Amino acid sequence: MRYVTGPVAELAGGKKISKIGLGTWQFGSKEWGYGQDYAEKEAPRLVGRALELGITLIDTAEIYAFGRSERIVGEALRAAGPAAEGAFVATKILPVLPVAPMVEQRGVASARRLGVRRIDLYQVHQPNPLIKDGTTMAGMRGLREVGLVEAVGVSNYSLARWQDAEAALGAPVLSNQVEYSLLRRSPDEALIPYAERAARLVIAYSPLAQGLLSGRYDVTNRPEAGIVRTRSPLFLTENLARLTPLLDVLREVAAAHDATCAQIALAWAIHRPCVVAIPGASSVAQLEANAAAAEIDLTDDQYTALTDAATKFVPLTGASAWAAVAAERLPFRIR
Repeated sequence: MRYVTGPVAELAGGKKISKIGLGTWQFGSKEWGYGQDYAEKEAPRLVGRALELGITLIDTAEIYAFGRSERIVGEALRAAGPAAEGAFVATKILPVLPVAPMVEQRGVASARRLGVRRIDLYQVHQPNPLIKDGTTMAGMRGLREVGLVEAVGVSNYSLARWQDAEAALGAPVLSNQVEYSLLRRSPDEALIPYAERAARLVIAYSPLAQGLLSGRYDVTNRPEAGIVRTRSPLFLTENLARLTPLLDVLREVAAAHDATCAQIALAWAIHRPCVVAIPGASSVAQLEANAAAAEIDLTDDQYTALTDAATKFVPLTGASAWAAVAAERLPFRIR
């Protein structure tokens, strides 16, 4: 496993941050369609195996299954024993009312659910459009001062708001967790260049575009289970057809590395030194494959070929896309 190095690593409190982490949105969450057995048995196994593989970054949030994901992660960390000492545990506060006292209260609640004395990275899950970050970061500062939080992060922030949050905190805001993949490359414009300049971290969620970049789905094989995929316009038959040229390039590069499409997509996402990725996993085998992606070195030509192919993918979006989602998911069609 590879880890973040340099000044960014120094801001993490001495713990290693793996380039490939484990996202746990699906732990206990019904919208993925994984079921109760996954939550009770497979999810704890995933955390334990992740630690064995050297994956240290484990990301969750209070909103994931309304705290259940945090509890599952906490129980798995306790079961892992000494192996859990190197875990870099990240969670997020949902900023419905992110005033300082509420931030402090909910930070304590998350730590209790996780069963940790200190949250390694406490993130603001979304920017609140009505409440500026001054009072939010005052709460974060209080949590740091009492030792309950090591590092502060944000999620889904613009560059300007990320910088404003740092000014309000009076210290580095270590990370910004954003959607980033071959199909969502907007962080390349400002966030990643800033992270490189300022020794900050970009945490990529949905680095496989909810599995679309795995090569598993095409016009003949669309997802049938789980709200997240079945209601996403990206998985429309039309968009799967438009994705074919990019998948062809992914398969070509994968063959050159004796790897899978998903592994190449992950290798692309973490190619930049300041980027780590937190894919989810439905099984231990998928987790192991994700971890192996950290060892793949794309050549400059391969990285460019993938980026160019992704640029040419223009999906059906907007109202027409959502209308198509509704039409494709009707239980019957009027003829």
